[in-house]
Amino acid sequence: MIEVALSVIVQAKPGKEKDVADFLRGARSIVEQEQGTRAWFALQLDESTFGIFDVFPDDDARRTHLSGGVGQALAAQGEELFSAEPSIQNINVLAYKLPGESG
Repeated sequence: MIEVALSVIVQAKPGKEKDVADFLRGARSIVEQEQGTRAWFALQLDESTFGIFDVFPDDDARRTHLSGGVGQALAAQGEELFSAEPSIQNINVLAYKLPGESG
């Protein structure tokens, strides 16, 4: 069952767009180790705006993800890569469809 989600939007500094894209692609290997992250997407919304959208079974899994490897890497590299603080939004999931699962 999926109950909650997370949306993170980041703005790349000028000239850092490729670095942000590479960072997000590399984050996948970290997220694959997280049992509670049911689905995870790294997105490019426009030339310099990027996002992460992920879903979780509960708030505990979401908190674990936020304090995990990707969150730590975002904090450590944020000043170098991003022109502003990431916009993080907690989301409640009303309905969903994933391969082999829906709710």
